[in-house]
Amino acid sequence: MKESAYNPQQSRRKFINSLGCLTIGFSLTGTRWAEATPSTPALPGSLALEDRINAWLEVLADGRVRVLTGKMELGQGIRTAIAQVAAEELDLDLGQVEVHLAETGRTPNEGYTAGSGSIEHSAMAVRHAAAAARQRLLELADRHWSTQPEQLQITQGKISRRGTGQVLTFAELLNGKQLEEEVKPSVKLKPKNEYRYVGKPIHRTDIEQMVRGESVYVHDLRLPGMVHARVVRPPAYRARLESFDQSTFKVPGLLKTVVNGSFVAVVTEQEYQAVQAQQQAREHARWSRTEPLPTGQDLEAYIKTLPTRSQNVKSQGTVSPLDQPDGRTLRASYFKPYQMHGSIGPSCAVALYEGDTLHVWTHTQGVYPLRDAIAKMLNMDPDKVHLKGVPGSGCYGHNGADDVAADAALVAVAYPGKPVRMQWMREDEHAWEPYGSAMRLEAEARLDDAGRITHWRYALWSDSHSSRPGGNPGNLLAARYLAKPFNPPGSGYAGGAFRNSEPYYAIPNYKIDVHTFEGPLRVSALRSLGAYGNVFAIESFMDELSVKAKKDPLDFRIMHSTDERAVAVMQKLKEIVRSVKTGPNEGIGVAFSRYKNTATYCAVAAQVAVDKASGQVQVERMWAVIDAGEVINPDGIINQTEGGMVQAASWTLKEEVLFNQQHVSSRDWTSYPIFRYSDVPTVEITLIPRPHDEPLGAGEAAQGPTAAALVNAIYRASGKRIRHLPVRPEEVAG
Repeated sequence: MKESAYNPQQSRRKFINSLGCLTIGFSLTGTRWAEATPSTPALPGSLALEDRINAWLEVLADGRVRVLTGKMELGQGIRTAIAQVAAEELDLDLGQVEVHLAETGRTPNEGYTAGSGSIEHSAMAVRHAAAAARQRLLELADRHWSTQPEQLQITQGKISRRGTGQVLTFAELLNGKQLEEEVKPSVKLKPKNEYRYVGKPIHRTDIEQMVRGESVYVHDLRLPGMVHARVVRPPAYRARLESFDQSTFKVPGLLKTVVNGSFVAVVTEQEYQAVQAQQQAREHARWSRTEPLPTGQDLEAYIKTLPTRSQNVKSQGTVSPLDQPDGRTLRASYFKPYQMHGSIGPSCAVALYEGDTLHVWTHTQGVYPLRDAIAKMLNMDPDKVHLKGVPGSGCYGHNGADDVAADAALVAVAYPGKPVRMQWMREDEHAWEPYGSAMRLEAEARLDDAGRITHWRYALWSDSHSSRPGGNPGNLLAARYLAKPFNPPGSGYAGGAFRNSEPYYAIPNYKIDVHTFEGPLRVSALRSLGAYGNVFAIESFMDELSVKAKKDPLDFRIMHSTDERAVAVMQKLKEIVRSVKTGPNEGIGVAFSRYKNTATYCAVAAQVAVDKASGQVQVERMWAVIDAGEVINPDGIINQTEGGMVQAASWTLKEEVLFNQQHVSSRDWTSYPIFRYSDVPTVEITLIPRPHDEPLGAGEAAQGPTAAALVNAIYRASGKRIRHLPVRPEEVAG
């Protein structure tokens, strides 16, 4: 398949000169920002934001089709999946489809690539736009030849008239124009029994490029005349620059020192010179003292002492019987620490300020929101700020990508006319990225004589789970340190904290409360947001309840499930693990969730071995059964689920952000350990295909149930209940 044209070695002049033609081709006049009225059929996915065909695809002069998506490639394979649906509806070969990723002024504004919504929103918009394009092309051919629709056939970008030998390419038929018609909700899609690509495991060509070490990421981008930059960070979040002695600061290759308030950056000719300049600049900077961070106390207890904003998420019936606990009630509390994205490649961006326009190449998850935030930070017209999305060596969630783009933009404006490559160091990435919030989670339940849950009460304490820029420069790290600083806007997305806080089970009486606080560390979106912590707690508690009820853990969950699809994934998992034998000090744990209670169904089992003397846990095997509705690319879902399970296992067994009185102390892979290759177990994924159902977001479905399955397996191997993450050997030993 032909990937979207991205050449890290291309000249900047060629790229910038191409912008004029890139911005031609689709009209924004058909945008529908209001929600559809009840009498109007809803447009699928992101078509509700932009309903013109040429907002989503263009016919090229050589007969190929370029598809436009506002989503970013984060490793989820969205390029491949979108190419599949477009090729399917237009009867093209995959090699005839080019996918162009997020770029301001060029692709639709689809906000952020987040929440496992790329297939549901972008791919479904492309599917319907391609179907509308096919319909319109046939109408034009019908008019051109004055024939009947049944006499026409589309293959490989050409329309032929049966029995006549007459053929026209899409480009010839359009004669230099594009399809500007609206996409109607009633557009007829291709019958699923005629699919050639959708539902098939189409390989991603970018993986081969990664394996070969070819230029794939924004980190690989090299432009003529490029210079290199680093930022000199303060020693603590709220420290301010008191002095910086530039008179004695001299480094070979130093081109410029940028000082704007407490924002300090160095620009050099070569990259290693920038590293040297950053190190020496630290010695010349003097910073103010700040209030110490809350070290020396139990973090789980500390966060409950913070002021909170409390709300009831959902209630039904009464939970008052839980106020008089007896032998049929159970209580437990759980905790997850701050966790980091830990991107393998530290964040990177390239920026060029030329004329009155700022260009930024970035691996952000939202080019339009970031553009607006950068424009406000620099007091520029957003139309003069152009962002192009380029994949980064990162991971799902709000890591340092937006911040490093803002750093690059600030330096580029201060040093115009040259492309500025801003690269964070490992220390910068670990110490300054926005982390996933620490969470405390408390559960109570009551069982009846048959072992059924009659009452359930759940409360959680959490910081925000998203402080993405969203057009607000106060959420950009650099903007907080300028001479005229932008203050953080306060609490972020509270809804992320209680994602999956409602158990996906039939319980007659329940009450769910959330208490959000502002903690000591910078936080934002980490893969699955609060679902990881909530599902870890709920499914660990369900396991404890199954023991109390003397029920098989999967049977216990099934007896509380009324959704047939939920039951199906759990039954399938039960079949898979039924014949698995465990030896001494080994155990198998299970867990289930439906992501966001509206998306993918996921049942997970994990087999672990425990060394009771040392408390070390080895994950031997993991299984997952997934129901994601219609599957566009089975390989894509399998890859995402495998990766998600391994990542969640690393979170659960190893990962915790530590800090001292001044700042974060987890600054390398020793102080913040993650899974190594030797830790990775065998992982098996089973898909339950449902081609006639709607596709469901799957990229973040496995995190929570994997954590719970692991600690439940540890209980069966050792008899020890783990409620505080990460799993500590001393809590398992003995």
